[in-house]
Amino acid sequence: MNIDNIEAFVYINHYGSFNKAAEVLFLSQPTVTARIQSLERELDCRVFDRLGKQIHLTDKGRQFLPYAQQILQTYQKGRHHLHAKRAMPNEVRIGSTVSVSNYLMPQLLMVLSQRFPKINFKLTTAPTDILAAKLSAKDIDLAFVRKLMNPAFQSYPFYEDPIRLYVYKDHPLASAGRASIREIRKEPLVFFECGSLDWLRIHRGFETLEQPPNIVFQVDNAETAKKLVLGRAGICFLPGLCAREEVENERLIPVDITETSGVSLQTDLISLAGESSEFIETLLEMRDSFSY
Repeated sequence: MNIDNIEAFVYINHYGSFNKAAEVLFLSQPTVTARIQSLERELDCRVFDRLGKQIHLTDKGRQFLPYAQQILQTYQKGRHHLHAKRAMPNEVRIGSTVSVSNYLMPQLLMVLSQRFPKINFKLTTAPTDILAAKLSAKDIDLAFVRKLMNPAFQSYPFYEDPIRLYVYKDHPLASAGRASIREIRKEPLVFFECGSLDWLRIHRGFETLEQPPNIVFQVDNAETAKKLVLGRAGICFLPGLCAREEVENERLIPVDITETSGVSLQTDLISLAGESSEFIETLLEMRDSFSY
């Protein structure tokens, strides 16, 4: 079975379009169509139903998809290991979101520098979509991004950051440790969100209230939000990573809110298939040994 045919099948399913898959694979649309036709002959069944410009997996295609994804991943890993002994680069370019740059990268970079003392590390901080574009263009070598599904990238879950309500020391809720949305409805709120879909669950928690929450500040920077809470200007939902030091020093107190329990932000480590393997392996070892 031709691996190129399987690759075309996986990409078309992901992008929902023959034309888009052809663009990403740097192929012509007729070539991608021919690969699917060849795959369907090999499997002796259709894998896509075509209704005008819309395409859908057939039942057989849906059954075959997880096997195709596994085959493609195994092939990419094998190809990567064949080339794993290539000369080490002089520089490794790492991209990361703001929160990772602020709270994880100093420690990660120090360990990488100790492990690879002859290599320079260059950090670029940007939103997830920009980092994905830079990785595709090979302007960076690997990146820490919000959860992202793209068959062009190898993706590894790296860090799960719980979002909780934080209050300043001596706030009435500090000793309780737990509250409901209704109990905080009149509290002055500092509202921070970083653009992730996970924040929608925080917003939805307030939809059951008869009146909107008492939002006194809306900010787009976690440090600004945190300092407003420390200054007793309000209370705020924050990712745990940015408040870790203040919690350890008992300057901020986490409060569990029933309606938002389990909301978290996932950071993934991504790279192009078969690239930057030595650094990824080191980072994943660090992930498994770190205690956040």
